[in-house]
Amino acid sequence: MLDNKHVLDFGVPAGEIMQIAYIVPNLKEAVEHHLATLPMGPWFIFEHFPLLDYQHRGQDAEIDISIAMAFSGSMCFELIQQNCNNDSVYKETREKRGWGFHHWAYASMDFDADIKRYTAKGQKLALYGRAGPGARAAYIDTSDILPGMIELIEITDDVEALFKSMQQASAEWDGISNPIRTFSE
Repeated sequence: MLDNKHVLDFGVPAGEIMQIAYIVPNLKEAVEHHLATLPMGPWFIFEHFPLLDYQHRGQDAEIDISIAMAFSGSMCFELIQQNCNNDSVYKETREKRGWGFHHWAYASMDFDADIKRYTAKGQKLALYGRAGPGARAAYIDTSDILPGMIELIEITDDVEALFKSMQQASAEWDGISNPIRTFSE
């Protein structure tokens, strides 16, 4: 970590990788397998995650996904289940190489500049949307040069507070109590 970087409230330096994400066929089963196998939790499940103004490869589209997130230290892990058969970055990856790793997420402090930086290199914007608290998210398709995509997550005060609350729950978790929680918790 560079000394001049601002560290976000959930322990990751601004502008660095904050999350690793996987696509799964069954979210609840995947969470149970992770709980039984890996020392991370609790898991926060977001059924039918709201993604507003959603675009797939530049076209307005519809998507229904559910996600689960948990922390190990300051790294967030995300599991994603697509609940529909619509075209999407998740369906593309599954059809190309199956279930598993999908993307890294980057803590973006200047969302528009980050998109321009990647697209100036010839990389395509594959997904765009706004999450519940109004923050924007975008996937840059780097699958031609990396084994997955890069998600840009716009860090706003609300987004930082959400990730901090999940990371803090992980730091305080006893490994047994209330291992699966919902967004409202």
